[in-house]
Amino acid sequence: MMPDIKQLLLTMVIPLIEHEDEMTLNIVDGDHFLEYHLVLHPDDVGRVIGKGGRVANAIRTILYSVRVDGPKRVRLIIDNKEEI
Repeated sequence: MMPDIKQLLLTMVIPLIEHEDEMTLNIVDGDHFLEYHLVLHPDDVGRVIGKGGRVANAIRTILYSVRVDGPKRVRLIIDNKEEI
């Protein structure tokens, strides 16, 4: 059974942000990684990253500990909506 990493990520991020309607999550299937690109409103980026990156590191630690089928690894990328 494949773990639902997308739902896990959304469960952790949605309580932290104020502009849920402007959040998008894109999944890019690369050669070595399943990249989860989290695109947030500029006001929400700081909330998800946290002071010194502590919140983002905690989220990544949880996501990266989930075992996925096959040799690919999970990678989380947090983007600012204005940069895209």
